[in-house]
Amino acid sequence: MHDIRSLRADPAAFDADLARRGLEPVAQQLVAWDEERRQAQTALQEKQTRRKALAREIGALKRTGADSAELEAEGVALRVDMEALEEAVVALERNSTALLANLPNRLDAGVPAGADENANVEQHVWGDRRVFDFTPKQHFELGETLGLMDFGTASKLSGARFVLLRGALARLERALGQFMLDLHTAEHGYTEVMVPTLVNDDAMYGTDKLPKFADQSFRTEDGRWLIPTAEVPLTASVSGDILDGATLPLRLTALSQCFRSEAGAAGRDVRGMLRQHQFEKVEMVSITTPEASEAEHERMTRCAETVLERLGIPYRRMLLCAGDTGFGAARTYDLEAWLPGQNAWREISSCSNTRDFQARRMNARFRPKAGESPVFVHTLNGSGLAVGRTLIAVMENYQNADGSITIPEALRPYMGGLEQIGG
Repeated sequence: MHDIRSLRADPAAFDADLARRGLEPVAQQLVAWDEERRQAQTALQEKQTRRKALAREIGALKRTGADSAELEAEGVALRVDMEALEEAVVALERNSTALLANLPNRLDAGVPAGADENANVEQHVWGDRRVFDFTPKQHFELGETLGLMDFGTASKLSGARFVLLRGALARLERALGQFMLDLHTAEHGYTEVMVPTLVNDDAMYGTDKLPKFADQSFRTEDGRWLIPTAEVPLTASVSGDILDGATLPLRLTALSQCFRSEAGAAGRDVRGMLRQHQFEKVEMVSITTPEASEAEHERMTRCAETVLERLGIPYRRMLLCAGDTGFGAARTYDLEAWLPGQNAWREISSCSNTRDFQARRMNARFRPKAGESPVFVHTLNGSGLAVGRTLIAVMENYQNADGSITIPEALRPYMGGLEQIGG
């Protein structure tokens, strides 16, 4: 969440950060509640001290047979006052927590101004866009013509925004996930983790998915959540822990099913696989120290870029503007792959540094050295990559005039040596 001491020290700066995201100021209200809470706690402590002293005085009077009625009446009044103060403290803490839980992370000073994706800043571009001697098709046109991508049957089974892949395309998606995992574990130093796809409220809250994004996730009848990304279980795996600083950074990766309700996305990308309720993604998560998190952010983004480079997919790195940076992020790079069938750049990875925002929510800390006080870790997450969207990028960039799809060389060992689908 947010450090109330920092907010108290400079409320104007806190509100200025909110204004960059287009949000109204709240610091004055939070500071007022915090002051009331501290005053109530001080008064409560004073009355607790008086009540202890009173108990001793009453005991002394009773031992001598003296009248203690007046002091006992004072004790009753103290108990009533203390109950009221305790209720006041709880109410003020509840109000502050509810407001803070819905406030986004403070943005890095280098995040550019802007209201939406149109203000994102291109950092660099990699690869040459292929020049076709025919009109390139979109992925769903290719997949349906091959008879290997079936939206109709998926809709019959599950409704809209699902797909059924068959044969070589199903294997190609599996190959992509395995290729990404092998690259991240063998060359990038990540530890592979098999994660649950059902998590509890605490895991979702700690990774800033609750309460803000409850309507964008699926919940089971027993109160658990289908994960929107493996970021949730990977990051929440250190919740409540005090880690040994010598073990950092922790670099974790997982290939998992992901589930999103896509609330608010009606009418967007209704054709094809770009926006699905269920999809696979290889996630990267880093748990590190505050001093190392910026360098870790660059490193993580390069790991994601390497996947695209090995596959020969042209991409560009975008620094997201204030209005497009996600709720939990202080700074985000998006990687956008070139999709010739759409004649457009489309997001295929998002790599974010959340700094200590998630760590505060889930109380994840590390001890720099033996005997030193614990410090909040910094957490980072990134797609390495979204598997379905990478499948789209491969299909559209490697398509041939006859509708067949050439398999990128990096994936052929995972495809049993197959060089082409269709044709």
